[in-house]
Amino acid sequence: MSADFSNAKQFFTTLTKEGTLEFTIEPMSVAAPDEHEVVVQMEATPINPSDLGLLTAPAEMSTLRREDDGDALKLVADVSAQMQRVFGGRAGNKLPAGNEGAGTVVAAGSSDAAQALMGKTVSMAGGEMYATHRTMKAMEVMPLPDGAAAREGASLFVNPLTAIGMTNTMRMEGHSALVHTAAASNLGQMLAKLCLADDIPLVAIVRSAAQAKILTDIGLTHVVDSSAESFFNDLVDALVATGATIAFDAIGGGTLASTILVAMETAAGKRGEEFSVYGSTTHKQVYQYGRLDTGPTTLTGGYGLFWGVSGWLLTPHIQKIGMEKFMEMRMRVMKERNGIFASHYTKEISLADMIDIDTVKAYDAKATGTKFLVNPSL
Repeated sequence: MSADFSNAKQFFTTLTKEGTLEFTIEPMSVAAPDEHEVVVQMEATPINPSDLGLLTAPAEMSTLRREDDGDALKLVADVSAQMQRVFGGRAGNKLPAGNEGAGTVVAAGSSDAAQALMGKTVSMAGGEMYATHRTMKAMEVMPLPDGAAAREGASLFVNPLTAIGMTNTMRMEGHSALVHTAAASNLGQMLAKLCLADDIPLVAIVRSAAQAKILTDIGLTHVVDSSAESFFNDLVDALVATGATIAFDAIGGGTLASTILVAMETAAGKRGEEFSVYGSTTHKQVYQYGRLDTGPTTLTGGYGLFWGVSGWLLTPHIQKIGMEKFMEMRMRVMKERNGIFASHYTKEISLADMIDIDTVKAYDAKATGTKFLVNPSL
C-alpha cells in the first residue's frame, strides 16, 4: 500500500455519562484494504440536517466551550436532564459522524472491481465520513465521470434519494400530489425541481416571504407561508387545487402536522368528496422525517378517522423497494447531479473547523440557503 496514512484523522461526538456533549478530532488507523475494498481520501462531505441530529441535537449550544484535553482540544456543551434521557442510549459511546461524501480512491484491494476504481473520484454513503479517509466495499461507491470534482458527488445520496423516495411513496400509497414543509431547504428545492420535472402537484409550506420567493422563482405555483395570517385559508386553497393527501414534514414538533390534516379534511369537503359521520373517506397521511422542532407533536383532531401520522426514513424505504429500484434512483441522481439534484454550498470548511466554536454555531443554525461542505483533505 503506497498511500501514506500516518496523519489520518477522524471527527467524533461523545455524549458523556456526566451529561456533556464532546466534539474531538483524533488520530485514526487506516488498515490495508482487503480484496474487495477501497480506501478513499475524503475531499467533500456535507453537513446535512440528518447529520446535526447526531452532532448537536442533544446539546444546549449556548453552553458550548473549549476545553483542553492534554495535547488535544475539544469542544464541550452541556446536555439537559431531559435530553440525557432522550439520547441515553448513546451515553458513553464515542461516535463517528458524516452520512455521505466523496473523494479519491488512494488504495484498492486485489479484486478487479476494486482495482478499476484506483485513482477515481467516487461518491458514497454509509457514515463515518468526517474523516481524512474512509474504507468502503468497492460495490458501495459510485464513480463520478472523469473530470468531475468531488464536490459534485458529495451530496448525491441523502437529499436526492430522499426527494425521489418521497415521490415513490406518494405513488405507492395511491396519492397523486404531496405537501412538503420547511420546503425552501436544499432538499426542498430539489423536491420542487423533481416535482416540476415529473409533473407532480406540490404544495410547499415555508416560514417567510423570502423563502416563498426562492420556490416561486424555481417555478412552483402552490407555495404557502406559515407566518402569514391567511396561512390556513391559503393552505386549504392549495390543497383543493392539487388534491394533495400526503405530506412530508421536517418540523416534527408543534401543531403543524395537525393543521395540515385539518386543512386536508377541509379541502376534501370543498372538493365535494364522499363524506360520512367519520369524516371524508380519503386517507390523509403525514410522514415526519425530521425534528426541526424537538418538542412534542400535538394532534388536535378535527379530521375524521381516516388519517395517519408516522415516521419516514430513507433507509427503510430503500429496503422496501428493492435493489433494482434503488439502482434506478441512483442512476437518475448521477445523471441529474448538476441539474435537479445539484447542491450549492455557501462555505467550505476543514475537519479542524468542525471544532471551532463560531463555525459549529453557524452550521448548527440551519439557516435557509446556508449549507456547509467539509473538506477533510484541507
